[in-house]
Amino acid sequence: MTIQEEQQSLIEDFEFLEDWEQKYEYIIDLGKELEGLPEDKKNDDNLIRGCQSKVWILPEYKEGKLYFEVDSDGILPKGIVAMLKQVYSGHTTQEILDSNFDFIEKIGLQEFLSPSRANGLMAMTKQIKFYAVAYQLQK
Repeated sequence: MTIQEEQQSLIEDFEFLEDWEQKYEYIIDLGKELEGLPEDKKNDDNLIRGCQSKVWILPEYKEGKLYFEVDSDGILPKGIVAMLKQVYSGHTTQEILDSNFDFIEKIGLQEFLSPSRANGLMAMTKQIKFYAVAYQLQK
């Protein structure tokens, strides 16, 4: 699936949920499905700055695509970073750079989050774009 198709799929998933309690539970369930990172990968190199909870994003570039392994010590951030992994992992750096994050607004996530969590979400999205730029420069 393309990034846009992944985003649309998430938007549609959220449309079926009636209230924020159900949406919250859905996000938490996404986090529970994550394999997570081994403890030795939960280090400062992979830590996302600006998040209230600890969030780690570990990039891997192979065969022209960028893959992400993610984890968090908080249940809600873990679900949020799982959504970002679902959308952006397995795509080329150019596809990531050409994409936008407007699906976050379309599902209403920023309205639901506290200001500190919204800042953390922005830090996660910026880091994904940063990795795409960094690996694109290595080509």
